[in-house]
Amino acid sequence: MISYYLPSASKIGVGFQVHELANELVRRGHYVDVFSECPPVDGAAYGHRHVPLSGGLRTFRFALALRKIDFSSYDVLHAHGDDYWLWRRRVARHIRTIHGSCFEEAIHIRGLKEKARMLLLGLTEVLASIVADHTVVVSPQTRRWTPWVRRVIPNGVDGRRFTPDPAARAARPTVLFVGTWNNRKRGAALAAQFQRVVLQRVPDASLEMVCRDAPPDAGAGIRILGALNDDELIAAYQRAWAFCLPSDYEGFGIPYAEAMACGVPVVATPNPGARYVTDEGRAGVLAPLDAVGTAIAEVLLSPERREELTRASIERAGLFEIARVASAYESLYRADR
Repeated sequence: MISYYLPSASKIGVGFQVHELANELVRRGHYVDVFSECPPVDGAAYGHRHVPLSGGLRTFRFALALRKIDFSSYDVLHAHGDDYWLWRRRVARHIRTIHGSCFEEAIHIRGLKEKARMLLLGLTEVLASIVADHTVVVSPQTRRWTPWVRRVIPNGVDGRRFTPDPAARAARPTVLFVGTWNNRKRGAALAAQFQRVVLQRVPDASLEMVCRDAPPDAGAGIRILGALNDDELIAAYQRAWAFCLPSDYEGFGIPYAEAMACGVPVVATPNPGARYVTDEGRAGVLAPLDAVGTAIAEVLLSPERREELTRASIERAGLFEIARVASAYESLYRADR
């Protein structure tokens, strides 16, 4: 596998998905190496091949560095990015997963420099879809920018670890956020809505934020958890009454699936990933950003609505079980070109 990102040094969701999928494939008896600029992940079952880099423009330079690597001893090259220069056949199967659209991110991201970077990365996604034998997207809406890509395999969550635990639920109404304070995850906007709307209707509510870039004192009712390990993150999901990630763009949105696997009702803005994971709001609540606070308050105040959403969430999350995802990729690894 190729992934610039891994959980050892990055909060990017692609790295977490690569880690989970690689571990699941090893459990099934496959030999897996992950080539990455990030250091090894503690406890990983798969092999790690470090691709060291220094200086700027590392994601682009990572792609160039991959050209110098001999992959011929592997049966499958599964790239989660940065394979667009590997146009000459290197292995029997070359699979590419597109985890979102940089063109879509370019619409929402701020700053001309970042927009230009995203547009350039979007072009590499198009090139990569031509280079690979088989290309996959993680949600149907992602196909908007690569409509010739037909196959959808969602991201996966380990349902053996991310499970409901009603006994662990917090005594007071608790909302969980997993993301960044700034940029497209819009943690700051959620905090403002929580204080302005949610606390007015549910005065004893608490907002817990798994967030590395939030101010230490984010305001009344808000608790900044910082970075968590897997066990701590699962515990945070299990004690939550609702989960909210009001991102302006997600290609998939792994935290939505993690929350749903834990039976936690999801409130989200209608970005492509949230629409897919929640089945267009049938297994969650979709609301525009300025109505997110109201939607959260209504979920917190209605035990019946929470129970309904919990049932729908657990059922929907079955589609995103990592074992199911791994099986889909195994079939693709063995498929004819």
